[in-house]
Amino acid sequence: MPKVLRIINRFNLGGPTYNVAYLTKYLDGYETMLVGGEKDESENSSTFITESLGIEPLIVKEMKRKIDPIQDIEAYKKIKRIIKDYQPDIVHTHASKAGTIGRLAAFSCKVPAVVHTFHGHVFHSYFGKASTTLYKNIERYLARKSDAIIAISEKQKIELSDIHKICSAEKISVIPLGFDLSRFNENIDDKRLSFRQRYNIMDDEICIAIIGRLVPVKNHRLFIESFKRLISQTNKKVKAFVVGDGEVRDNLFDLCSQLGLSFSYVDKPNANAQVIFTSWIKEVDEVLAGIDIVALTSFNEGTPVSLIEAQAGNRPIVTTNVGGIENVVMPNKTALLCENNNIEEFSAALIKLVEMDDLRGKMGMEGRQFVNQNFHYTRLCKDMRQLYDKLLSNS
Repeated sequence: MPKVLRIINRFNLGGPTYNVAYLTKYLDGYETMLVGGEKDESENSSTFITESLGIEPLIVKEMKRKIDPIQDIEAYKKIKRIIKDYQPDIVHTHASKAGTIGRLAAFSCKVPAVVHTFHGHVFHSYFGKASTTLYKNIERYLARKSDAIIAISEKQKIELSDIHKICSAEKISVIPLGFDLSRFNENIDDKRLSFRQRYNIMDDEICIAIIGRLVPVKNHRLFIESFKRLISQTNKKVKAFVVGDGEVRDNLFDLCSQLGLSFSYVDKPNANAQVIFTSWIKEVDEVLAGIDIVALTSFNEGTPVSLIEAQAGNRPIVTTNVGGIENVVMPNKTALLCENNNIEEFSAALIKLVEMDDLRGKMGMEGRQFVNQNFHYTRLCKDMRQLYDKLLSNS
């Protein structure tokens, strides 16, 4: 049986962990070893995902999120030793740090096939011009030597090939993410009651949630400023939920104070807060059952898991139209798409969904069938096996 060494940046909560876990567990015809780094201190661990599937990944502690030449070189040496011991037919890396260290190690060990998946990219809204140019040149070199590049949306394929010139379009296969979405349709009434009781939400309150890491690229400022506009222009009772944690959390607390918004956090409880910071919640299906609208305000995205899960949970979406988002939702059917960082447009979309109960219900119902057809893990495994089979037949 052919062997795959699958390498992920780190085991932090998000789409990449779910996907490497499902591919490790369910990809027929291939033996797989899963390797990855540890989460950062500000992130929530995703090892519960691998544990739930009976997978024991190999942890390379030196593979950190930030660039550290000493740690990165040690991670490279460790992965080379793993490759020499495991003798994989394919090395498949996921996301940037793993893609650099893992592919360099694979090239050095002359692995028959090397594949890389871009779960997002850092080619805008992350670094300055000089750093961005450096990273692009590194990715061009790595792509040139790789046997296949995977984009997770058609939009991302265009960005990689036509806009950022990482490699030719012919070298890129589009394989969208895949998930087990069944839990978002189970015991919805009980989950909704439990969530709303926990956070003191009244039956007539409309709750809007943004879910993800609290980091600059996610642009939570737009969400909070738009929410401030919303409450000044509606008579409906509304609450905002910020689900996640990260480096800009205290900045967002300060922003709420500046805007006159009351807020609550785990160690600063306020039962009547307008903005509730929940930190990380693993049971995102309970969050979606309990709230009414999902928002996303990012400057840059690959395939945002929160929007796939929102549709699986029958929740309408307001989002910036960046990255591969237009390939993940059905514009104007399951989501209202707004110009990047446009507070007037974003707040207007929030107001529209808050004011129109029927529209919220209609948009929510459109999503479930769409994501089950396009983002289930069985489709992911089928697509990946076809690519692997083709690569090995040509090697």
